[in-house]
Amino acid sequence: MATVRTREQRRPGRGDGADDSEAANRALGLGIGWTVFSYLISGMAAYGGIGWLVGRAVHVSLLFPIGMVVGLAISVGWIIYRYGKLGDAVYGHGDKRGDDR
Repeated sequence: MATVRTREQRRPGRGDGADDSEAANRALGLGIGWTVFSYLISGMAAYGGIGWLVGRAVHVSLLFPIGMVVGLAISVGWIIYRYGKLGDAVYGHGDKRGDDR
C-alpha cells in the first residue's frame, strides 16, 4: 500500500509557505516589468510608424521622431493610469481610511 506524503514531507524545511509567497511576488513583479517594457516599445513603434508614414506622405521627415516621442508619452500615461496604484493593492500599502476614524 502506497503512503501519501504531504508537501512538507517531500520538501523538508519549506513548510511555512514564506518562500512560495516571496517567489510569487517576484514573479508578479517580473511580469509587470515586462508588460511595462512592452507598452513603452510598442507605443514608440506604433506612433513612430504612423509618424513615418504621414511624414513620407507630406515630405516632412521630422514627423517620425515626433511620433516616437508622442507614442512614448502616451505609453507612460497609460502605464501610470494602469499601474499607478497596483503596488499599493498588491503589497498591502493600500488605503487606510478605517484606521483614523
